[in-house]
Amino acid sequence: MTELSHKKTLIVIAGPTGIGKTALAIDVAKHFNTEIISADSRQFYRELKIGVASPDKSELSAVKHHFIGNLSISDEYNVSKYEQDALATIKNLFINHDTAVLVGGSGLYIDAVCKGIDELPDPDPELRESIKNLFNEEGIEALRFKLKLLDPEYYNQVDLANPKRLMRAIEVCLTTNQTFTSLRLSNPKTRDFNIVKIGLFTDRELMYDRINQRTDKMIKDGLIEEAYNLIPYKNYNALNTVGYKELFNYFDKKTTLEEAIDKIKVNTRRYAKRQLTWFRKDAKINWIDTNNIKEVYNVFNF
Repeated sequence: MTELSHKKTLIVIAGPTGIGKTALAIDVAKHFNTEIISADSRQFYRELKIGVASPDKSELSAVKHHFIGNLSISDEYNVSKYEQDALATIKNLFINHDTAVLVGGSGLYIDAVCKGIDELPDPDPELRESIKNLFNEEGIEALRFKLKLLDPEYYNQVDLANPKRLMRAIEVCLTTNQTFTSLRLSNPKTRDFNIVKIGLFTDRELMYDRINQRTDKMIKDGLIEEAYNLIPYKNYNALNTVGYKELFNYFDKKTTLEEAIDKIKVNTRRYAKRQLTWFRKDAKINWIDTNNIKEVYNVFNF
């Protein structure tokens, strides 16, 4: 049970993909008569719905959500901007509510709200260009290899399918001669509200089974058609995402549909494993087994 001062409280619900974060967030938000702030960096984009498991109409109508479908995939956005926007939203919510609920699986975005993002140095333009050229000429594997050499700890945490984050980490390492890990969030910012963190987990085989079933449901619900309509935008960073990139390979006749669907399942399981690795490093998270989900209310004492 968490003892808190009389300050306002942000309840954070984190965990791997497909674990049941949305359902719990709605239940908790109803319990405290408050609203939900999404920290899922792909649910920001209005063009992405099925493939990112965006809350459906009934879920959105049950509790007011913020940062769901608020951007277009062509919009420029980053985690620093999100930090500013989310904190402004939280401040507004605390005018009329004692609590707010932050939910998502993007660890970097949750950290931005809870601890802040350090101002990291910009690299020399020539260095940035050389890293871009490495990606363009040798692909994402070259970025992964380089980052693993420079900062193996961050390599094990970062979304390895996101070239933008890989390039940024490499830039910082080469500019400072320090690891990206040692520079990120070295001095957490203080917040003027309490933070209670909930992490969801379950048996690994059960989690993987849920992922497989959810992928099949996404296909049934129209993921193939959704991805097909996004082909003109497939080079946008927002679409370098599990569920879409595998189908783009199918559309390009690089794989069969069956192979693409199997690859979605494999890559989603890998992503879930990376998410858990990230969150497990946070000693402030109260872990709740999804088989005993109601135990979450034992954590609160306010």
